[in-house]
Amino acid sequence: MAVPSTLAHTELVDLGQRLYDLALVKREHEHLTDPQGHPIGWLLDTRIPMLRGDVMREVGRVLAMRLQARSIHQVAGFGFGAFALVGSVVATPAATPFMGGLIREKRKPHGRRRLVEGPIDRSRPVVFLDDILNSGKSAMKGIELLRQDGFQVAGMMCLFQFAWSQGKSRLEREGLWVDAILDLNLRQE
Repeated sequence: MAVPSTLAHTELVDLGQRLYDLALVKREHEHLTDPQGHPIGWLLDTRIPMLRGDVMREVGRVLAMRLQARSIHQVAGFGFGAFALVGSVVATPAATPFMGGLIREKRKPHGRRRLVEGPIDRSRPVVFLDDILNSGKSAMKGIELLRQDGFQVAGMMCLFQFAWSQGKSRLEREGLWVDAILDLNLRQE
């Protein structure tokens, strides 16, 4: 079964809103902190929606359509937020099957000694997947690891892109395109 080539704008808006609603965790519901341990008011935990089969299939379908439009059939992700995204795309039926890769922090010191696990091919472009694009620092780390291992990274796809941050422009300065299911323009209180 092939992936449909178009998705109505209303379907995409609905998916973005559902992803946001399912991922949003507020301070009233549990104690939240930033990386330095300071209290914060909210965060997006994309593992919540992406580990639901119905949402995972729908996200995979949307990402697969966008990848096919660019004639790209390889994806790779770095970290927990990206692993379900890679699986969602790879599991999507397509005329040309998608291949996926999972990027390690460091090359495995034994066995096959890989930095990137999976059947992706260095001679074909790969798209970096991540759940959220904020500053772009973690995305650039994953992209640099891919490049270090000999892969040509064409662009990045994510669920959410924080429009008030510099992540998108940081990646674009590196010659990469960025595609987000939902651009977030408003900050939660």
